[in-house]
Amino acid sequence: MAEKKPDQEFLEFVVKSLVDRPEDVKIERVVDEMGVLLTLKVNKDDMGQLIGKQGSTIRAIRTLLRIIGLKNHARVNLKIEEPVGAGTASTSEAEELKI
Repeated sequence: MAEKKPDQEFLEFVVKSLVDRPEDVKIERVVDEMGVLLTLKVNKDDMGQLIGKQGSTIRAIRTLLRIIGLKNHARVNLKIEEPVGAGTASTSEAEELKI
């Protein structure tokens, strides 16, 4: 397995410290010409803790990731992959329901 980078290690530490099911935390790291993209997957029951009131927790995590990226001369973005059955419909599902 590839060595974990500082941004990925930081995200894993923070998220696992916040959620009730740290064993379900998965982080994918992809680097391209746009920078670093970290894709985060957590248990659907932990989404509320991760996002926080009005998105304050996830906003703080994203800010800290950008600072780590600046320190390492990289643009770091965070994408949260919505767990299946999280209670919200995707755009295509929503369009199907209207028909």
